[in-house]
Amino acid sequence: MSIIFERKSVRKFKDEKVSDELITRLLKAGMQAPSSCNSQPWEFIVVSKAEDKLAISKMHQFAKPAANASHLIITVGNLNEAKVHRMIDQDLGACNENILLQATHEGLGAVWLGFHPIEDRTLKLKEYLDIPDYCIPFSVICVGWPAHDGEVKLRYDENKVHYDKY
Repeated sequence: MSIIFERKSVRKFKDEKVSDELITRLLKAGMQAPSSCNSQPWEFIVVSKAEDKLAISKMHQFAKPAANASHLIITVGNLNEAKVHRMIDQDLGACNENILLQATHEGLGAVWLGFHPIEDRTLKLKEYLDIPDYCIPFSVICVGWPAHDGEVKLRYDENKVHYDKY
C-alpha cells in the first residue's frame, strides 16, 4: 500500500521520452482494474506527437500539462463492450487509478485530466481523435518524467469517517 501514499499529481515534465515498454506496463496495469460484470470496457489512445499533445492541451483551461508530457493516455469507454452502461464511469475510474499508481511505481509523473462528463470537452477530444460514437473519451492521463520532486500531502481526515451510521 505504500505506493498509494507516494502518488501525487505531476503537471511539469522533463523533456525526455518515456519508453514504449513503460507505456505498455501502464496500460497493462490499467487493464488489470476491476470492472462491472468483468466487461473490461476500456480502450486506449496513446498520443506522443508534439502537435497532437499541444492541440489537446488547448481543449480546456486545465489541460495545459498535456503539452509537455512525454505521452498522453486517453482512456476510452466502449459502450459496445460495457455490460452495464451506467457503471462505465466506475470501470474507467478504477482503470485510471491503476495507471496512476503504476506510473508512480515506475518513477514516472502523471496527472489525470478530466474530460467526461463535460460535453464540450469530450466532443472536442472525440472529433480530434476520430473516436467513434459508441465510445466515450473518459480522460487524458499525462505521463512523463517529473521535472521536480513534489511533496505528497497526506489526506486522511478522521472527521470524514463515520461508523455504523452517518
